[in-house]
Amino acid sequence: MRPYLLDPMFAPAGSLPGIGPKNAKLFDRLLDKPQGARVIDVLFHLPQATVDRRARPKIRDAVPDTIVTIEAIVTEHRQPPNARSRAPFKVLVEDDTGDVELVFFLANHDWVRSKLPIGAKRWISGKLELWDGRRQIVHPDRVMDADELARLPSVEPVYGLTEGLYPRTVARAAEAALNRLPRLPEWIGDETMNRLKLPAFAEALGAMHHPARPEDVDPAGPAATRLAYDELLANQLALLLMRARMRVIPGRAHRAEGALGRDLEAALPFALTQAQQQAIDDIRADLKAEKRMLRLLQGDVGSGKTVVALMAMTDVVEAGRQAAMMAPTEILARQHFERIAPLAERIGLRIKLVTGRDRAPARRATLAALAEGGIDIAVGTHALIQESVAFADLGLAVVDEQHRFGVRQRLALASKGAAVDLLVMTATPIPRSLVLAYFGDMDVSALREKPPGRQPIDTRVLPIERLGEVVGRLGQATAAGARAYWICPLVDESETLDVAAAEERAAALTAVFGRAVGLVHGKMTAVERDAAMERFECGQTKILVATTVVEVGVDVPEATIMIVEHAERFGLAQLHQLRGRVGRGAGRSSCLLVYRGPLGEAARTRLETLRETEDGFRIAEEDLRLRGEGDVLGARQAGAPAFRFARLEIHAGLLTRAREEAEAALRHSERLTGDENRGLRLLLYLFERDEAARLIEAG
Repeated sequence: MRPYLLDPMFAPAGSLPGIGPKNAKLFDRLLDKPQGARVIDVLFHLPQATVDRRARPKIRDAVPDTIVTIEAIVTEHRQPPNARSRAPFKVLVEDDTGDVELVFFLANHDWVRSKLPIGAKRWISGKLELWDGRRQIVHPDRVMDADELARLPSVEPVYGLTEGLYPRTVARAAEAALNRLPRLPEWIGDETMNRLKLPAFAEALGAMHHPARPEDVDPAGPAATRLAYDELLANQLALLLMRARMRVIPGRAHRAEGALGRDLEAALPFALTQAQQQAIDDIRADLKAEKRMLRLLQGDVGSGKTVVALMAMTDVVEAGRQAAMMAPTEILARQHFERIAPLAERIGLRIKLVTGRDRAPARRATLAALAEGGIDIAVGTHALIQESVAFADLGLAVVDEQHRFGVRQRLALASKGAAVDLLVMTATPIPRSLVLAYFGDMDVSALREKPPGRQPIDTRVLPIERLGEVVGRLGQATAAGARAYWICPLVDESETLDVAAAEERAAALTAVFGRAVGLVHGKMTAVERDAAMERFECGQTKILVATTVVEVGVDVPEATIMIVEHAERFGLAQLHQLRGRVGRGAGRSSCLLVYRGPLGEAARTRLETLRETEDGFRIAEEDLRLRGEGDVLGARQAGAPAFRFARLEIHAGLLTRAREEAEAALRHSERLTGDENRGLRLLLYLFERDEAARLIEAG
């Protein structure tokens, strides 16, 4: 399906001259391509930095602690006393202004003598340092004769490497890949090219791999901006094509009168916020339309997304169809069920919980009822998308904490019925640029208000030296009936080590508070975690020590204290989610962020931001600025291609323009057919938005 013009770019990397079978495997590892790296992967492996070798001073004028390239005569070899000595081999070189000592540790003496024979003129490039008042270069980067100097780039690109792969091998491979790049038509409009002052695609890649100045590899420079824009344009084209495809599949209008919705609203113990009402109105308009709904509902911690979803499900049931809500964990699914079941049953809806732990007889009865239409709303985990689960007429699929699911999983739930509307929800506010980049195929509703009655949370930052004081105050609070979370540090990416930290803290607190301490972590079985949570919910335990398994969805209104140990190790959005576990009841709540100093600038900014604001949307934007888009989404949705060039903390301003250009292209040619759109079709293949490109080919 891929145009033959691009075949050279998608050939194996091993086909490039100088790579060979051994290096091909190293490139597979370097480029994270277990199925085999390709030429385009080598081409798109851009330099991370540069070494500036433009400074070519006389020895007397060379600036210490800088990279210099000097011309000198070799005047003396200062060899170790014997071959077994660990002393360095030193070589003295000089020009008419002074001398420099070249220092080689554990060097091959024959190589040093042959490379630097006495009396020879050489050009030496490396970092000049002062040691005991003398100029020296330890292990020069380059020792060259005149011919080698002529081939030395003045500004040398620095590539990411893997063990066994040398810089010059990667540079030669990148050069060969660049030579394979075919002549391609321009796909960016003249107005954008002029407004952003962008170079051509091939010119941008050439500038990155052959920088004339260090600024040429700057992510904010013209070359990197061009490649980032290309990638964002491909991304937006793909999202719009996929959206158009979803819209082509006809929907079914849900024509509810709203009677059940009014009954539900009357049964609520609180009034809907203006933001909730607006989201409900948007969803109802979608549900009544003939096209399928594809909507993202994002809201801050405690903004009331579940009630909005229940309103939507109520309308679908009134229209004669079924609804399903899928959550990523059994704890969260059970909490959703326990929260909405009383309201649903009060207005006559039949609701059932479906999880992987259901006993066989109960499961058979539930599946039969679902298939026969005896259940209006199913709430569950991944169990809902198992092949054995069938609905009589599923009309609405609600996916909670969508970033924990892959694209295929949420579409699998939507495929359980004919023309199913899809509502995905997240409690992690997403910066506007990320919404456009990753959810541009969806309509978006945002809940920026908190329901009345939600208490502000007193957030304080404390050094770990005051931990004893924290434990003492915790004892006073729990004696007065309070309940508290104690979150243990992220040791590293190893869940095992994080669990060990939680177990150690739980043991220390148990020594003080006895059976009042509970423990929950990701290595427990679902049964063990649920039991620990239930003991905390009913007050049997007062202090719950946990890893970040309680980050999302855990709802215990009686819990009013959140202690995060080693808070400097957590991301900003993650800290905000953890803090959101308290402040859910009528009591005053507090969050203690305990850190070990000294704090780096980024960690200090994170903790100060948490102390200053509870606005999750502001926090999300700050988190993007601090960490970059790659980390902000957390567990990235399966199937969403990561950006290679675009860094949204730098290039977010390009997204709106890319969206506008993609929309304009599709307005002129809905399927991007015709010679005038050949460049855009090639762009989709180059950036591996193949699924969208295939939609064009399919017509």
